[in-house]
Parts: sequence; C-alpha cells; structure tokens
Amino acid sequence: MWIANNWTDYEVIDTSGGEKLERWGKYILLRPDPQVIWNTEKTNKNWKKLNGHYHRSSKGGGEWEFLDLPDEWTISYQNGAKFHLKPFAFKHTGLFPEQAVNWDWFSSIIKGEKERKPDKPIKVLNLFAYTGGATLAAALAGAEVTHVDASKGMVGWAKENAVSSGLQDAKIRWLVDDCVKFVEREIRRGNKYDGIIMDPPSYGRGPKGEIWKIEESVFPFVELCEQLLSDDAIFFLINSYTTGLQPAVLTYMLSTAIAKKHPGMVKSDEIGLPVSDNGLVLPCGASGRWMRQ
Repeated sequence: MWIANNWTDYEVIDTSGGEKLERWGKYILLRPDPQVIWNTEKTNKNWKKLNGHYHRSSKGGGEWEFLDLPDEWTISYQNGAKFHLKPFAFKHTGLFPEQAVNWDWFSSIIKGEKERKPDKPIKVLNLFAYTGGATLAAALAGAEVTHVDASKGMVGWAKENAVSSGLQDAKIRWLVDDCVKFVEREIRRGNKYDGIIMDPPSYGRGPKGEIWKIEESVFPFVELCEQLLSDDAIFFLINSYTTGLQPAVLTYMLSTAIAKKHPGMVKSDEIGLPVSDNGLVLPCGASGRWMRQ
C-alpha cells in the first residue's frame, strides 16, 4: 500500500463504528467512512473534543453539527501548498489528504525531468481536478499545468488555494469544462502533455445530460487521453475510490491503453492514511501509475 505519511497539519487519529476521527490543523472532525466496518474502544480523548461532526442520515445524505468550527481555515503540506478548508455537502472539506502520496510521486518525476532537461517545459494535464491539490503539487514541482473541472465553484476554490500557495503567477490554465469534451477538442487541436492526472468520479452527468459511470466510461477515456501524451511523456496517474476498480484492474487498463504505446513501468496499489492511535492504515481507494523507464 502507498501511504500518505508526510502530513504535519493533518492526521487520522482513530477509527471506529463507521467513522474516522481526524485532525485538520487544530480542529478535530468526525466524519463517516464506509471502510470503517469495525467497532473498537474509543479511548482517545479527542472523541470528546470535537469541533465538527458530520451525521449521516439513514435516508441518505446527512448534515454537519458544528460545535466550535470556523467557516473556513487553512492547512499546509510539506511541498508548500496551502489549502482553504470548509465543511460542505456530503461530509467533504475540500481536500482528500490521502492523495498526497501521489503528489509526492509525480512531483519527484517532474523535478527529475527538470534536472535532466532544464530548458524543456513540462506540461501536465489535471482532469476532474477538484480544488487543485494535484495542480498545486505539479506547479510547485516546476510543471506548466492545465486544470480542468466541470464545477465553476471548484475551479474558483482551486485558484484561491494557488494564490495562498504563492502560485498566482505560475503557468496554470484554469478551465471550467467537461473533461471528456475538453480532451476530444485537445486531440483535434494536436496538443500534447508530458503528464496526465485524472481522478474521475464514480458517477456523474455531462453538460448535456451525458451519464458517466466509471466502470463503463473510464477505460475508453483512458484510451482517449493516451492520444494526448507526448512522445517524451513521463507519467500517467489515475485514482479511483470505486471498490470495483481494484489495483489489478487499474494495472490492466494502464498496461493495455498506455504502456503498449509508451514503453514504461506500470504499478497500482491501494492508497491509505496512517492512523496515529493504533499504527494501522485506513484504506482510501486505489491508484494506478505509469512512468517512463
């Protein structure tokens, strides 16, 4: 398992009874997690010192209970990225901290390529880019980034994070667009990228009502994105929270769609967050990686 263990401003403190106890900066949140199917004794004192608690409803959805939590606050990662956090719909805060293990991976690749070819621009495409964690990491490593998400609000949030991270003048293109339609247009334009990042949703709808179901849509989309890889491409990353897309499935997709045309190494694994109270690791989905050899 690939473990996001380089955080200072975030930690999973404990897990029990379908919930995870987390520290985000100085604030303690309790949120549901479907992976937590065990019940263990809640001995950590922070179970009784919550700043916010998301209660899931038996009818679906849920709501926040705010005990002592500001409308917005900021945490930092070791690469210099800063993130504005705020509790919003369906338990989220605007950041998936387990993705830091992927940020570290491709940032190292980008920096290595910059050392190898200092004068060569490295162009990275971030699809389904959300609030920009991967965009900030790639830009801080020295890449030129195209950030694409269908939500105007998420792109605006990502821009705020970029400014807080000192990236207001970085070469980042911010695009509110349907990812599939954008990729199709980029292929027609003949544009190429040295690295591609995608974090597709399990389910979604396009601007004209097109239905995205990850099990049906993701492989054709990976094949489509392969056409955007440059001849000297350095990495391709796909992340999945869907239980059906296990590491072996991601490996098979990347080996078939990417590695046959771009020789390199494919690896996939679960990703997770360390739990500080017991030394175990909370699983948080899976990632598939291709990198040039």
